[in-house]
Amino acid sequence: MNNKMKTILNLCKAGLLALSISVAGLGLANEAGYPLDKAPDRLNDMSALQNGAKIFVNYCLNCHSAVSMRYNRLRDIGLSDEQIKQNLLFTGEKVGDLMKISMIEKESKEWFGKAPPDLSVEARSRGSDWIYTYLRTFYRDDSRPTGWNNLVYKNVGMPHILWELQGERVAKFEEAKGEHGGGEHFVGFEQLTPGKMNQQEFDNNMGDLTAFLTWMSEPGQLQRKRIGVIVLLFLAVFTVFAWRLNAAYWKSIH
Repeated sequence: MNNKMKTILNLCKAGLLALSISVAGLGLANEAGYPLDKAPDRLNDMSALQNGAKIFVNYCLNCHSAVSMRYNRLRDIGLSDEQIKQNLLFTGEKVGDLMKISMIEKESKEWFGKAPPDLSVEARSRGSDWIYTYLRTFYRDDSRPTGWNNLVYKNVGMPHILWELQGERVAKFEEAKGEHGGGEHFVGFEQLTPGKMNQQEFDNNMGDLTAFLTWMSEPGQLQRKRIGVIVLLFLAVFTVFAWRLNAAYWKSIH
């Protein structure tokens, strides 16, 4: 085996080692908190993205801004300017405006403890699975100032703005005893009042909202991925031709 081949093998081993360490780290991170549910992949589903945009504007955009996104960028998910005006603009904004809010930062800090974060790139920061699970794990908690808590984000300052859709419920915990000590263990939810949607409908809508937030964090990602596939296919074909050309060139020399 020549030195070049040994170098390539060593690089492959190093890459696999780094990957295994990263996967192990992710496993430990998941074990440390509430396990995350896999978010449905709907980035290519225009109807899901449109529904997610509608939920975002109606519920999230009251407190959370998205200053890196303009309303007219929603054309990319199949909405016309007229549809945006009729269904997503309520307080005199223009189609070309940024997704800002009128809430004053000082007041929001007084109400929630800190200003609600901008959601432009929240999906890139947290991950789609985190957002999807977070949106679906709110529960009533009278010990909190807002009356709500969350399994993914313990003692969150945000109230459950979607409670009318999901209904009110409480989380059930029990003492967990083991060799590493005790602690509370989540065992399930108990529904107190019904919502406008059943659980399956609510989960489906949260999947759409998560898809929209994921798309909004990088609107050009679909095009980037398509270009990436084309480039990889080109390189694969080019590699075959280059390999055959190299073999033909050196054939007469050997």
